[in-house]
Amino acid sequence: MARFLSQLVGFALIIAGVYFLSQNIIFTTQTAGYWWKAIPATGSILTVLSGIFFLVSARSSNREIGWILVGLGIVLAFLSGGIIVKPTSLWTFFVSALAFVTGYKFVTTGRWRW
Repeated sequence: MARFLSQLVGFALIIAGVYFLSQNIIFTTQTAGYWWKAIPATGSILTVLSGIFFLVSARSSNREIGWILVGLGIVLAFLSGGIIVKPTSLWTFFVSALAFVTGYKFVTTGRWRW
């Protein structure tokens, strides 16, 4: 029961860390006036989805392809200009990173060991 509770707290901390960090990231579509600028945005969505498909359903030997596709999708999203990162304070970044890392430690090990 204690292991389940620590994993639940860890998962909540991971969600809180992602939430605090994602408050300053905006995902947009149609940032450019030209139709050919939307090709990287569409490509990023398709490559991330196919990468997730490979990670979930492929055999362990083909999971590297999934990670490559997810990475390529992230690069294409930045190239399309569809991701805008607003300025964030150092305190917000610190709190979100601390919550994320502590939550990860709770989920994987079940305790907080520094």
